Amino acid sequence: MKTQLLVLCTLLFSSGLYAQEIISSQGESYSNSSGSIDFTVGEPVIFTGTDGSNSITQGFHQTNWSVVDIIHHSPNFEASIYPNPTSELMHIKTSDFNNVHYTLYDSKGKLVIQNELAGALSAIQIAKLAPGKYSLTLYRQKELLKTFKLIKTQ
Repeated sequence: MKTQLLVLCTLLFSSGLYAQEIISSQGESYSNSSGSIDFTVGEPVIFTGTDGSNSITQGFHQTNWSVVDIIHHSPNFEASIYPNPTSELMHIKTSDFNNVHYTLYDSKGKLVIQNELAGALSAIQIAKLAPGKYSLTLYRQKELLKTFKLIKTQ
């Protein structure tokens, strides 16, 4: 009986250690003397309340944020990567691929992959990389074009 109770208590305690996580492109936290508010874009709405003049929607509060981002060094250069987050293969899509190179850095700034785009749609195999946050930079000669923040999952 004591063993079963100990196992049950251990399971209940350990299940509370894992918090929800969201991967979001935007979000913010604000606070002042009246209160505070946290939000993320793309959060599922579970309740909408109103007092007739003000409305509020509520979703799941996310304690861990993984922000993906794009830095446009050259606004006229169009490119996209997908999927993000990804686990095995990442695609770079651009119509202006001539003489465009890419570098992939891990979260510590270590160069892990470097190559030239092969065409309008180039695939990068990342299955052997460790899970974490990475930075992919597209450039032509010494001109930075775009930097993508991406997440490698299991």
